Amino acid sequence: MPTQKLFKRRVRARMAKTGESYTTARTHVAARRERATAPALDLSSALELASDAKVLAATGKPWEAWIDTLDRWGAHDRRHPETVEFLIAQHAVPGWYAQAITNGYERVRGLRIKHQQPDGFTIYASRTIAVPLESLFDAFVNERTRAQWLTDGPMSLRSSQPDKAARFDWADGQTRLLVSFEEKGPSKSTAHVAHERIADSAAADAAKADWKQRLAALKAFLEANDD
Repeated sequence: MPTQKLFKRRVRARMAKTGESYTTARTHVAARRERATAPALDLSSALELASDAKVLAATGKPWEAWIDTLDRWGAHDRRHPETVEFLIAQHAVPGWYAQAITNGYERVRGLRIKHQQPDGFTIYASRTIAVPLESLFDAFVNERTRAQWLTDGPMSLRSSQPDKAARFDWADGQTRLLVSFEEKGPSKSTAHVAHERIADSAAADAAKADWKQRLAALKAFLEANDD
């Protein structure tokens, strides 16, 4: 059967099933056909932010489903904060993952380069550590405790929400940190670090590597000293 006749038959079948007008049904059938024939989605730049398994576990959907959801909503033409708010308000996505999904979407759709944000560059790093949530939180906000694992850069606390999140100025105050905390059980928790307002892509890559090392040092320190 010619392709156009098959397409029209599918439109009429949808009209009969849904009661939609021809125009509306045609739009939906055409969109489905486009998705079916589209090239495979390259998620590599999004997977650098969080693995598919982590996104699925935290939000209930894998990366490809979130890209599709945001495409349908019109995220391509929205501002970054609007997309974050949409994910939080309409889909109950936790704050850190709302930022990560928005950043991943913008990368996949070519709206920004790696680490780029409206106010500079932001990198993300996280680590799960076998200590209670309050111990992990204290390791960041308590200056004496922090000095025992963070040895290569000064942080000054700006604000905090106990056991939830803390904001810091880094070094000379040109960049900032947002650290959010997630309980994984009675003796396991995760720190999610976002280092913001970095000047350029090269500095962002260096900061990403540095935070991997810092969080490894934090893990070693806390797990060795946990009672």
